[in-house]
Amino acid sequence: MKIGIDKIGFYTPPFYVDMADLAQARDTDPAKYQIGLGQDQMAVAPISQDTVTMAVNAANQILTDQDRQDIDFVIVGTETGIDQSKASAVYVHDLLNINPYARAIEMKEACYGATVGLQTAVDHIARRPDRKALVIASDIARYGLNTSGEPTQGAGAVAILVSANPRIAAVSPTASYYTGDIMDFWRPNYSKTAQVDGHYSTKMYLDYLTHVWEDYKEQTGMSVADLAAVCLHLPYGKMGEKGLRRLTKEADKPHKQDLKAKFVDARAYNRQVGNVYTASLYLSLISLLEHNQDLAPGDLVGMYSYGSGAVGEFFTLELMAGYRDCLNVDDHQMMLDQRQRLTVPEYEAMFTDQVPEDGGDHHFHQAGDHSPCQLVGIKDHMRCYQMANQSRH
Repeated sequence: MKIGIDKIGFYTPPFYVDMADLAQARDTDPAKYQIGLGQDQMAVAPISQDTVTMAVNAANQILTDQDRQDIDFVIVGTETGIDQSKASAVYVHDLLNINPYARAIEMKEACYGATVGLQTAVDHIARRPDRKALVIASDIARYGLNTSGEPTQGAGAVAILVSANPRIAAVSPTASYYTGDIMDFWRPNYSKTAQVDGHYSTKMYLDYLTHVWEDYKEQTGMSVADLAAVCLHLPYGKMGEKGLRRLTKEADKPHKQDLKAKFVDARAYNRQVGNVYTASLYLSLISLLEHNQDLAPGDLVGMYSYGSGAVGEFFTLELMAGYRDCLNVDDHQMMLDQRQRLTVPEYEAMFTDQVPEDGGDHHFHQAGDHSPCQLVGIKDHMRCYQMANQSRH
């Protein structure tokens, strides 16, 4: 029995800053961001969008009423959760009106959380093939204004419906994973922005790729020649390029060029959204499937997931017949096209307009945000959400 991705969709807030504008404001050559990092635009999350609302907005577009009844496991992978105790998945489960006889959990390990969520969902469906699981990666990447990490920020979410007999891609039964205690990226509880050792993190990203890829080949007997395309965790585009070069050292020249061409498709959406932590790998997958016309049913897509701290994993997806009919190309492009381009002062104001932490009651309204699910306030220390003409705490 094959188990995997039956539906997939993504959401990003309706605001962005152009990297050329940011470069000019920071007295930097735009090529440093556009070529050096491989980023063109950066999504900006307003006060009305948090981990929960983005997760709901991503999932709401792909779920039918029947899906909501069939789902009995909701998993949210995030490193920007809103509560130290209550899982964001519980809010998501309620706002999406999913069957109450369900599990709902949040998973955290930096940018790796959604991958272990996907694998957990696959194991769950293997035991209950008549049910479905909803896996969502949702994050807001923040490093601070005028910092070295500023151009690698972003915001968004990817929702994946996992089922038996999937229509888009089956998850391979074999995976290789590797864990080590390192300090390349972390965010203490007292900090709203992350700490990062960029050069060290890049080295670990590549080293962990080597570990899991070599082990995966040993487990399966496969080589890079068996892969039709590769998706990698993309905190920024250039990082993925380095990973692809590492992975394709053994490939012959024609295949190496083919994988490189497909990687251009695989990072198209990421270039427009920026870093979305747990969602970065799966946004790249959507980008690949929706932009590339050469992939065919039965093709294997290599998937490299990395979460600082650190955990790495490599697995493959097998594309299903008719997978293109299950994609949401037009909706995704419309969402990106309809976003508002912010001036740098507008971006800076939105960046600093954060949820108050004074323990008081507050009401939020963000002009220009017409997303179905929004954070509208705080009352009695509880976040208040609005979903399609309904308000919930």
